[in-house]
Amino acid sequence: MTRWNTVAVAMGLLLGSTFASNAGAQAWAPTKPIKIVVPIVGSTNDALARLIAPKLQEALGQPVVVENKPGAGGNIGADYVAKAPPDGHTLLVGYNGPLAINKALFDNMPFDPQKDLAPITLAVKSPQYLVAGPAADFGTAKEFIAKAKANPAKYSYASVSMGSASHLTMEMFKAAADIKVTHVPYKGATPALTDLLGGNVHVAFMVPGNVQQFVSQGRLKLLATTGDKRFPSAPNVPTLVELGYPTMEATGWVGLLAPARTPKPIIERYHRELVKVLQSPDITARLRDMEFEVVASTPEQFGQWIASESRKWGAAVKATGAKAE
Repeated sequence: MTRWNTVAVAMGLLLGSTFASNAGAQAWAPTKPIKIVVPIVGSTNDALARLIAPKLQEALGQPVVVENKPGAGGNIGADYVAKAPPDGHTLLVGYNGPLAINKALFDNMPFDPQKDLAPITLAVKSPQYLVAGPAADFGTAKEFIAKAKANPAKYSYASVSMGSASHLTMEMFKAAADIKVTHVPYKGATPALTDLLGGNVHVAFMVPGNVQQFVSQGRLKLLATTGDKRFPSAPNVPTLVELGYPTMEATGWVGLLAPARTPKPIIERYHRELVKVLQSPDITARLRDMEFEVVASTPEQFGQWIASESRKWGAAVKATGAKAE
């Protein structure tokens, strides 16, 4: 009986420890409003943040406020979150630029993306469209290349920010196609699209969600995509790989992060809630309408993705000679 009592006590302690651990993981909850920082204006990053905020607010029982902090290719907003208290009340909607490109593009970074931020989930990813505005005197990617070769100083392109995928993808394309196109960086997709639609710049690489409505209105022309296959919604638009540029597969992506040193139970709670939100039928449908693939990765997978993308885009920065202007 003594031996069995000892075993029972040990089992009870083990189970109690397990339940306590699980309870601890479940116990964290925010105690004040949550701020989601978007380091760019009027982009799919902003759209994603505003899609998930109401559902996150409902799940966590505190107001969730989206705040735009653009500038320096996304570095200003990302640095703000990196230096915020690691208490679960400040999150970042991060993308290629500040997380994977800027370290190679900028001489002085105010934060280290892989050391000063804690990944929560890679939310979505998507290839980009090469689009032309009303100022363009071409209707296909091949015509654009031919015109740019014939008139090296004539054409310009918009990017949503310095160091964004829309910036570096064009730099990669310029190198691949051996053309010259002048870069005009903006602080977000909205001002970039405004100038593109107004005829002040000629072309841009943009994720589909930023340009679909203008394409459907006939105000922008789709020239090509950066995916490995054509979009089902635009079967007549070729990929740049198809057109003879095998290195031109370039993906835009968006994820959620917290300040480094944020306790694991907080990261785990956010991960659980965000995966539920991203995989909810209405949110998934909205994101797929924007041609986004819902990923909803683990924190570990997102960390590995950032490291991999940093190597890829860093090599592209070096190869193209692109630098922050």
